[in-house]
Amino acid sequence: MSTESPRTTSAAARRRLLEDGRASGLYSGAAWSLGDAAGPYDRGWTGTRALEGPALDGHDLWDLASVTKPIVGLVVMALVDRGVLGLDDTVAHHLPRYSDSPHAARTVAQLLDHTAGLPGGVPLYRDHPTRASLLRALGPLPRNAEPGTRVTYSSQGFMLLGLIAEQAAGQGLEQLMADLVGAPLGLTGTGFRPGPADRSRAVATEDCPWRGRTVVGEVHDENAVVLGGVAGHAGLFSTLTDLELLARCLLDGGAPLLEPDTLTLMTTPRTDHLNLRRTLAWQGQDPVGSPVGDTFGPASYGHTGFTGTSLWIDPEAGRYAILLTNRVHPSREERGFVALRREFHTIGG
Repeated sequence: MSTESPRTTSAAARRRLLEDGRASGLYSGAAWSLGDAAGPYDRGWTGTRALEGPALDGHDLWDLASVTKPIVGLVVMALVDRGVLGLDDTVAHHLPRYSDSPHAARTVAQLLDHTAGLPGGVPLYRDHPTRASLLRALGPLPRNAEPGTRVTYSSQGFMLLGLIAEQAAGQGLEQLMADLVGAPLGLTGTGFRPGPADRSRAVATEDCPWRGRTVVGEVHDENAVVLGGVAGHAGLFSTLTDLELLARCLLDGGAPLLEPDTLTLMTTPRTDHLNLRRTLAWQGQDPVGSPVGDTFGPASYGHTGFTGTSLWIDPEAGRYAILLTNRVHPSREERGFVALRREFHTIGG
């Protein structure tokens, strides 16, 4: 009869799963952490920073991809707390250059919960290789739904949010991230555009056909590349330790980042009458088809990233789950990672 605790058994199962994922070629490396407001109770890493690279050591730097979005959302909500931004502020109010755009009257809240009617996944970089031309191209993008009638996941909406935050605060998004998220939490490895020292510990992403090389320490998302590596939808890099600090902050009520009522407002589902559950900048726990399975409660929220990253918070159960992989290495082809991610999250605590 085994004397191991259920938590020990689950930790072993998660490690086996992620080691098997590495062996099956789903990624070169993975890091993970599960915990509560007091800290992690299961954390580790396996594999290497690239297929032929050095072993992970726990201090590795990961391209968060779209996990950038809710962290930029925290910046936006911190500005709301300070009275610098309002959720009902419109695109045109802060960005006059888009006053003739179909999206001029869309609000900060609609951009945050993806109900603004902006399209998603538009490869603007292909026809607009400079920052100026790409920003121009955001304006006339056609709506794919009437505002407020459908959730359409839109990186383009978060590009606008990043610009709005910068204009409202009179500071660049890079500095806002450092001041409003990084410094209050004591994050030492989170930011845009890693410098040479940080790039040396970055985990590789795609052998990118567009760039003609394997991407390491540079944002994977091509639209973000054209925007200079700093954008509202992608571009942040972080470490396992920093994301643990963020997760614990969220479980503990949001201080010192946000007022408790503001975090509650941010993480309360807003679109249950529509096709997907969304909060302000976070994915909600959809009843069917959740990327993290069905063991997280209905009040849980989180976000996934295209590179193979995710952060999920269950405030009612008082737990978090972090999974970091480079599932786009060496290619972005889906090789079974979606099923592995779901299984990772459904293994008991």
